[in-house]
Amino acid sequence: MTNTLFINGKEVEFTNEPNLLEVIRKAGFQVPTLCYRPDLTQFGACRMCVVEIKYPNGRVMINSSCTTPPEAGTQVFTNTDRVRKIRKTVLELLLANHDRECTTCERSGSCELQKYSKEYDIKDIKYVKKRPEEYLPIDRGNPALVRDPNKCILCGACVRACSEFQGHSVLGFANRGSKTRVQPLNGMALDKVDCVFCGQCKAVCPTGAITINNEIDGVWKALNNPEKKVVVQVAPAVRVAIGEMFGMPVGTNVIGKLYSAMRKLGFDQVFDTNFTADLTIMEEANEFIERFKKGENLPLFTSCCQAWVRYVETQHPELINHLSSCKSPQSMMSSIIKDMLPKTKAAEGYTKDNIVVVSVMPCSAKKAEIKRPQLMTNGQYDTDFILTTQEFAHLIKSAGLDLKDMEEAEADSPFGEYTGAGTIFGASGGVAEAAVRTAYNMLTGENLTNLDIETMRGVDKNSKVKDTVLDIKGTKVKVRVVSTLKEAENSLQEILNGTADFHILEVMACLGGCVNGGGQPISCNDATIKVKRAQALYTEDKELTLRNSHDNPDIKKLYNEYLEKPGSHKAHELLHTSYSDLFKGSYKDLK
Repeated sequence: MTNTLFINGKEVEFTNEPNLLEVIRKAGFQVPTLCYRPDLTQFGACRMCVVEIKYPNGRVMINSSCTTPPEAGTQVFTNTDRVRKIRKTVLELLLANHDRECTTCERSGSCELQKYSKEYDIKDIKYVKKRPEEYLPIDRGNPALVRDPNKCILCGACVRACSEFQGHSVLGFANRGSKTRVQPLNGMALDKVDCVFCGQCKAVCPTGAITINNEIDGVWKALNNPEKKVVVQVAPAVRVAIGEMFGMPVGTNVIGKLYSAMRKLGFDQVFDTNFTADLTIMEEANEFIERFKKGENLPLFTSCCQAWVRYVETQHPELINHLSSCKSPQSMMSSIIKDMLPKTKAAEGYTKDNIVVVSVMPCSAKKAEIKRPQLMTNGQYDTDFILTTQEFAHLIKSAGLDLKDMEEAEADSPFGEYTGAGTIFGASGGVAEAAVRTAYNMLTGENLTNLDIETMRGVDKNSKVKDTVLDIKGTKVKVRVVSTLKEAENSLQEILNGTADFHILEVMACLGGCVNGGGQPISCNDATIKVKRAQALYTEDKELTLRNSHDNPDIKKLYNEYLEKPGSHKAHELLHTSYSDLFKGSYKDLK
């Protein structure tokens, strides 16, 4: 049913919008928010979104628009003197209690508090600033995230994200009044609790209270070291997001420009993680078929998402044997780069000791993944640096380059060719869809007639769980795709109580998959951004000539010349790993 109300004198229709704020935005007006996130429950903590409302009965109120339902006939005013005075007072109070060293903050230029302070012309703050002795210690003890409580504005977005997306509640409110804090249990550091480092807390934080552990300086040192051969790989989801940080439309696929920028930065070899996404599918599809025929360790859990793997290890070690033994695509790429690149004629001068592997990932948990002892060879980590999408954009900018101005380029051989199946890894459901395409071929010798498995797709909050039953020449295989760990836990409970009827479980910790990863450009105020990014990946899949991992000619060549076949001894040596319930959450011995 359609109703109308008035916003700043303009008549506006509304239907099923969850609150007045969404109606205001739909009408083309912007109201500042610090705590509101459309994918999370409304909280109403910051009071920045207050508006003046005149109801049909003549009553006039100042309310937060994010917690107020739209009501027919009301008149809403977004910029009255009263409203603007309240917002300015809120900003002044927040800034009085805030570490205002903005120029050295990781979020400088993208901080919402900074943005609104400028918009509302905050110059002088009449409230007393925090004394130096009142500042709290910064938590830098883990490889993925930095938590600075001195920049927290108590908006609660991180608390809600941890609880509502992951069902984990690592972060919560402690104390009362002026002593109120957001912190892990008992004020412990993140590496001392069972945080999975998914970065969704960081993704929704409006300030610099939670940021990514920045490794840009380390990469610059490697690039400027003449004794090192610095090799870079880039994940599927990065190509459809990094352009946003250079003013390009959401969902623009900039992979050719990105290859070009990487070469201008000085990387010696440029590879695409999509290649090892295809390789992952070859190994994982083979692994599933073997398990399915034996009826062992089913359902098979995908293992590409490090946050999901860590969740199983810390919360359900009794189900570890369900995890695919396949490394993630980025870990597979690092393994074959350091093992095989020195043996190729095109890579003269490369040795296992002088190669530095940099991975550009949409994910903060990847920074923790590469510190796993299982991913070391001869005492060295297979991957040397993880840069998130945001970090890599800053790396490009700090070199005086603009991605928009880059010419198109190709990735290097032999690890640059990829198929559409590798591309869709970046969206929730993509791994399962790619695996099914190849498993069907391995079992029947034929390709699926329709490669677009729409029932596995969807990246919004209404598609957190997707079940698909496939008929493979009379054999029924049920695939479940799950987005967020909270929904994954429901599926794990089905397995534990014996009611699970699915054979493959794909889990991505981030809502919508890697397109919405913790290291991607900030998108928390627009729920459609992850949808547009995912659609760009499916568009590339559709446009590529090769869409099945098993059709990739470089993958075939890799097996023919080096790995023999999926599941071979050599393949297991390079491409598979193990897990342990002893990996409980402290990285102090791994640094």
